[in-house]
Amino acid sequence: MGFMRPLATLAFLALGAAAGSDWQSLFDGKTLAGWHVASRPEDEGKVFWQVRDGAITCDSLGRPDHDYVWLVSEGEYGDFELQLLARGFRHSPGNSGVQFRSRYDRRAGWLDGPQVDVHPPAPWRTGLVYDETRETKRWIFPSLPDWRIDPLQGPRQWRWHQADEGDGWNEIRVACQGTRVTTVVNGVTIADFDGAGVLDDDAHRRHDVGRKGHFALQLHRGDELLIQFRDIRVRVPPRGGGTW
Repeated sequence: MGFMRPLATLAFLALGAAAGSDWQSLFDGKTLAGWHVASRPEDEGKVFWQVRDGAITCDSLGRPDHDYVWLVSEGEYGDFELQLLARGFRHSPGNSGVQFRSRYDRRAGWLDGPQVDVHPPAPWRTGLVYDETRETKRWIFPSLPDWRIDPLQGPRQWRWHQADEGDGWNEIRVACQGTRVTTVVNGVTIADFDGAGVLDDDAHRRHDVGRKGHFALQLHRGDELLIQFRDIRVRVPPRGGGTW
């Protein structure tokens, strides 16, 4: 299971003209239409997620008194290819992520499902996959026993631009077909693995995650975070299966 694979060999990036392969925008650049905030009751009414300068912006700087607060897509997806741009800031110490095939349990106050990590303070982590499913709560790419990870366990190559480097935007791509998951950050393949035995195990089936579900952007519990996302779009395979 390697970290690097030439971008041109990734089947999910092959452009197709078949019906069903069209891109759908998930952010209109002006409002949070198509998204909703999910949080514990004590965090309801706290405005962390908003649109600022044409980007979905999470800003909790100076306000660490909160639990996890998620911005969740209204739509849900099974097999898909997702593209977005993310921008982090050097003075922001917080962690974020892009949840996929996930589902929020309001009674438990928890969002189950896998997540592509986005971590500007240690950008080598961005593109690795952590599973927030309550029975799992560990890195699944690379496969590790819990939340702890060392740079030597990360990718051999990676690219990330902070907000003061060029325009500061970073392209993140995520693709899922069945239990196969691939992530690419700024043209570098970070994760490419088969999650069979994890994404389809009893816990994931019980919570109806891992194989289908919502996207979500994360504000981590207790973090002071400033991060922005824009140009979020998704496409799904043609009806009847096959590739894009």
